[in-house]
Amino acid sequence: MRSHTVVDSPCGPLTLVAEDDALCGLYMHEQRHRPAEPTFGDPGAGEVFARTETQLGEYFAGQRREFDLPLAFRGTPFQRSVWSALLEIPYGETASYGELAQLLGKPAAARAVGLANGKNPISIIVPCHRLVGSTGSLTGYGGGLERKRYLLDFERCPTPREEASTSV
Repeated sequence: MRSHTVVDSPCGPLTLVAEDDALCGLYMHEQRHRPAEPTFGDPGAGEVFARTETQLGEYFAGQRREFDLPLAFRGTPFQRSVWSALLEIPYGETASYGELAQLLGKPAAARAVGLANGKNPISIIVPCHRLVGSTGSLTGYGGGLERKRYLLDFERCPTPREEASTSV
């Protein structure tokens, strides 16, 4: 059984979708490949939404670099392998589509990695924004290039805690 809720963020409203007790979607407003609203289920509340909202708040406050949430990926086996590999790209770093294809043992699959990345159903938490072109260029992003640039710049800036420790 699916349910959804909408939370505010610096990237605009985010629609969270849960299936049973796991997060299966986090969609930005006007995101490419955003499913039709009726597939989100009824509006609801629950522990997974509360935990997600709390962790997103901590992330955008610079207090969280990794999420600890139950996730439910719905996609092909290849898409799920790409989405799982995205979770291995550290906060503040990027990888190219080709590097991720290499990591998956499919060095000729950079384009397929890009297509799977674009259909990532759990934006931000599964950090598809951390994939860039082979030259470091910001290539397509389902949430729009401005949001991708924002998220990458946000993650590259030191947190207030790090700034305090380096200025002493």
